[in-house]
Amino acid sequence: MKDGFIPPHGGYEDLLSYQRAVIVYDGTVRFCERFLNKYDRTIDQMVQAARSGKQNIIEGSMASGTSKETELKLTNVARASLEELLEDYRDYLRNNDAPLWDKNSKEALYVCQLAAGKIALPKKKNETHVTNEKDKTRPVAESDRSHTPHSSHNPITAATFRQFFDTRPPEIMANILVCLIHQTNYLLDQQIRQLEKAFLDEGGLRERMTRARIERRDQQRKTTQ
Repeated sequence: MKDGFIPPHGGYEDLLSYQRAVIVYDGTVRFCERFLNKYDRTIDQMVQAARSGKQNIIEGSMASGTSKETELKLTNVARASLEELLEDYRDYLRNNDAPLWDKNSKEALYVCQLAAGKIALPKKKNETHVTNEKDKTRPVAESDRSHTPHSSHNPITAATFRQFFDTRPPEIMANILVCLIHQTNYLLDQQIRQLEKAFLDEGGLRERMTRARIERRDQQRKTTQ
C-alpha cells in the first residue's frame, strides 16, 4: 500500500447529500422563524433534527478515514433525523388542513428539478421578490423559470430557494421542504448502499492495517534477498 492504510477522507462539501442537507437546515430555521410561535417546543425539535441531518454527514465523512463502520452509522443517523423532520412537516400540513403535494405534481417536480440544477432562476437586474397574492400560492411564477442548468462549479445553495423561503406562505414552504427532504433522503439511501458495498469489498481499518503489514513484510523480504 504505497499511500498507507488510511484512505482519503473528508470532502463532505462536495457531497450532494450534504449540499441538500444545508438547504433543508437553512430552510427549517427560516420556516420556524416565520411561522411558529417562539415558545413552541417544536422549534427546537425541528431545528435539531435538521442540524443532526447536516452535522452527521460531516462527522461521518471525517471519520471515514479510520472507520467505515462509523461513517455508515452516522450516515444512517443523518437519514433518520431527516425522516423525523419530514414527519414534522407532514404533521404541520395535516394539522393546518393544507394539502401535501403529490410527488408527481408539477409543483413537486419543479422543486426537485431546481434543486438538481436542471433548471435555474434567471439573474435579474434590480431583482425584487414576487409578492402579489396570486404568485404567493405557487412555488415559483412561470415568468421566473429558466431552463439554463446550474454549472457543476456553482452548487445549489439555500440562496437558490431564498426568495421562496422569504415570501411563500407556510403551506407552500412546508411542501417545498418536504420535496427537498425527500431528495436528500434519496441521496443518503444511495450513499448508504455505496458504503455497505465498500465495506464488504474492502473491509474496515483492521483489515487494511493487516494488508498493509503483509505488503510491508513482502517488500522488506524482497529487498533482503
